[in-house]
Amino acid sequence: MSKYKCIIFDCDGVLVDSEPLSNQVMVDLANELGANIDLDYAYQHFKGNSFYNCSNKISALIGKEVPKDLELQYRQRSSEKFKAEIKPIQGIKELLDTLKVHYCVASSGPEHKINLNLELTGLFPYFEGKIFSCYTIQKWKPDPAVFLWAARTMGFNPKECLVIEDSLIGVEAALKGGFDVFGFTAHDYMNELHKDATKTFDSMIQLKELLN
Repeated sequence: MSKYKCIIFDCDGVLVDSEPLSNQVMVDLANELGANIDLDYAYQHFKGNSFYNCSNKISALIGKEVPKDLELQYRQRSSEKFKAEIKPIQGIKELLDTLKVHYCVASSGPEHKINLNLELTGLFPYFEGKIFSCYTIQKWKPDPAVFLWAARTMGFNPKECLVIEDSLIGVEAALKGGFDVFGFTAHDYMNELHKDATKTFDSMIQLKELLN
């Protein structure tokens, strides 16, 4: 039986397979501005980061301010790409169907984006009423605020909760908040998570085994 009473899932890259899609959109937008970067750069510098920090990195690359509507362009393009291509992470539905503890989602994305991606992948019914967005509180990872808010709202303290993350920034946020955090390494292209995460796993089947 799991020692945890509540599991807090990140969304992108943990529940929905959106990281390749969203990062490619960011690469395309950045390169249209002259950044000359590739997907590997995006995984290293954008993954798990707030849009504000990503846009600042693009500004540094191109040597000037990004357009004021860059986030709007990003949201519109990524939304179209999600509608056409997004899928749930393999095995996540089977895991959720067997969980015996409380769970929720805490993500850096806007709530409407979280809702859309969960709806497109058939996961929204699992998380309805249990969605926590950094945009709501205007604090982004590696600040642990979104995880602390989620835990408190769900009725638990950090030591009773487990965070599931796929980015180094998310792992850092969880640890700062006093949570155990398991790193999902399926897209850990830089092999970073094992250094800091409480444990790591590369499939939802393996996570199920770790929780039992």
